[in-house]
Amino acid sequence: MSEAPRPAPVPPASGAITAVEVAALIVTLLWLAVVGWFFLAVTGGEGAAVRADPLSLMMSVMGIFLPVALIWVAAAAARTARTMREESARLQAAIDAMRLSYIESQEIAGHSLRSAMEERLEGVTRTQAVLGAEIAGLQADRPPEQKPERVLAPPARPEPPAQPALALDEDEPGAPLPPAEFIRALNFPDNDRDVEGFDVLRRALKHRPTAQLVASAQEVLTLLAQDGIYVDDFSPHRATPETWRVFAGGARGPSIAALGGVKDRSSLALCSARMKEDPVFRDAVHLFLRTFDKVFPDFVDVASGPEIARFADTRTARAFMLTGRVAGLFDG
Repeated sequence: MSEAPRPAPVPPASGAITAVEVAALIVTLLWLAVVGWFFLAVTGGEGAAVRADPLSLMMSVMGIFLPVALIWVAAAAARTARTMREESARLQAAIDAMRLSYIESQEIAGHSLRSAMEERLEGVTRTQAVLGAEIAGLQADRPPEQKPERVLAPPARPEPPAQPALALDEDEPGAPLPPAEFIRALNFPDNDRDVEGFDVLRRALKHRPTAQLVASAQEVLTLLAQDGIYVDDFSPHRATPETWRVFAGGARGPSIAALGGVKDRSSLALCSARMKEDPVFRDAVHLFLRTFDKVFPDFVDVASGPEIARFADTRTARAFMLTGRVAGLFDG
């Protein structure tokens, strides 16, 4: 960024004699010379008459010194005007310097803010890309359902009854996550180096309802980030676990209004405008809210009060607070 030229300071006026005073002095001397020549040229009788008459003497003195006074008054006025012009120029130079300094500071601050926002958006984009790749990869690993082929089978032979299978401790691949891991998965990994977060997320994607909620929440968070809305920046009003339980029980409207704790007006306005103008965003929000409404009661059935409070601070819960309020979920 090239620096704008700063205005050169105007040097203050010095106390030395200026051209105005010199000109006034010359005019004064010329005037006194003319007056002296006049009185020398006057005859003796006329001069004695003037000196004898007080009024004539006073008029003569005024005629001599009044022009001198006017000359120096004019000189003083000219010097004052020059001083005022110099002071005005210095003041204008100071104002220009202050304006340039303010503009430079604003440009530096704006450049720093843009750099920080670009870095943050790049980090969010990178994390979302890794997360999307993980979700797509895990969904692709599921074998497609195949319809059994109808073949002619030979008549079944009677077989001896099979022995009952032993109960072995095997993990059910589609089992719901424990509350702690459910909370961790729906908060999403903090960055692309969050190994633990991605491990929990992989386990969450093996449970179909949780995987649907993760995918819909991830899409909504990505769309919100495109408008510069980051749920990490929210400071929402925290509803009590009892209010979340009331919502899980099917209550809607003012009784659960405390769940819409996001008070950020700019985020609410941006989200509301996009809901009206962008059908893709609107469909994503509605899918997310329906999936949340279907999955959350199962979590509440097994979660304690502190676990529900921790869930309310996840990124998914904050996205629900924002989109639910914009969609009118908490209205009467």
